[in-house]
Amino acid sequence: MTVMLEPPYTQPAVHNGKLLSGVLPRIRAVGTAVPPESYTQQDILDIFGVTDERIRSVFLNSAINTRHLTLPLPGPNRERRVETQGELLRKHVSTGIDMGSRAVETCVKEAGAGLSDIRYLCCVTSTGFLTPGFSALLIRELGLRVDCSRLDVVGMGCNAGLNALTAVAGWAAAHPGQPAVMVCVESCSSAYVFDGTMRTSVVNSLFGDGAAAVLVAADDAPGQDTCGPALMGFSSRIIPEAADAMRYDWDDDEGKFSFFLDRDVPYVVGAHAEEAVDALLAGAGLRRTDVDHWLVHSGGKKVIDSVRVNLGLTKHDVRHTTSVLRDYGNLSSGSFLFSYERLVAEGRVAPGDLGVLMTMGPGSTIETALARW
Repeated sequence: MTVMLEPPYTQPAVHNGKLLSGVLPRIRAVGTAVPPESYTQQDILDIFGVTDERIRSVFLNSAINTRHLTLPLPGPNRERRVETQGELLRKHVSTGIDMGSRAVETCVKEAGAGLSDIRYLCCVTSTGFLTPGFSALLIRELGLRVDCSRLDVVGMGCNAGLNALTAVAGWAAAHPGQPAVMVCVESCSSAYVFDGTMRTSVVNSLFGDGAAAVLVAADDAPGQDTCGPALMGFSSRIIPEAADAMRYDWDDDEGKFSFFLDRDVPYVVGAHAEEAVDALLAGAGLRRTDVDHWLVHSGGKKVIDSVRVNLGLTKHDVRHTTSVLRDYGNLSSGSFLFSYERLVAEGRVAPGDLGVLMTMGPGSTIETALARW
């Protein structure tokens, strides 16, 4: 049975099991963007001439059909040359600005607002390092207000989008009527290392490029006729003993940054999923059976299966999570917003429905949020 929390703007919110009071912000709209080039897993194996059967098996049994990537252009002999770290960083910036701009523009238009309405911009990325960050670059690119408050969240990994949404929701609640935008910009192909090892091949088989923006506002912000769910609360759980399970660090041999995923990541995440979700729900007096919609990070087939089994969810519950993985791969910090977009497009959400948003990433960390339509 769904627990009705009325009225949505004045009910207590929950953070790490503690009740917080105040104005609750709402998700007004989401916008996404990807590069124009899309590749099947077989395409990528063919492009890079991968013949190792073990690596081919990783690609072809990933539950991923296609991914949008920005790959190096073929040379005179049709081979894809290896990009330097400097070239990868420049790709991170150029594709990031392009995808981020399109995602923000789509999101703001969907909310019925204008770019000049944005008063707070939070940019999230883990696929490159740059100063100034994407917030300054996107303000210039989009012509946003020069007094727009901003925040850059860099290097937190796949859980970063939901972690940053906590800050964005807090700002929106403290500034009723003023729209805040978060945009996750992940050019994952700017973080690839092609050294033929199984470690890097697992990463290269999984991640795709994409950006996702969300507009959050409380009370009478522009676009109020397109109100989405109220963000009722957030909860975070870190697993210190698994701090090294997911890393993005320097590879001396390749002279590049390289992402590392421990093979036990799915089981570590799954084993701690219950306590993370139950802490979120307990603070609001809810149980898992009260939740109508589940939007889980598309971290990979094994990660999704592990979370689903440990939380007692059905395949239908995670249909948007698995379909995003199938069509885009792991989009890192913004993947849960791609799933949210599909849930809204489905047209089955009803007033009073409850939803749980969940992301996982380095730390190892599990982030959750409770939303009510």
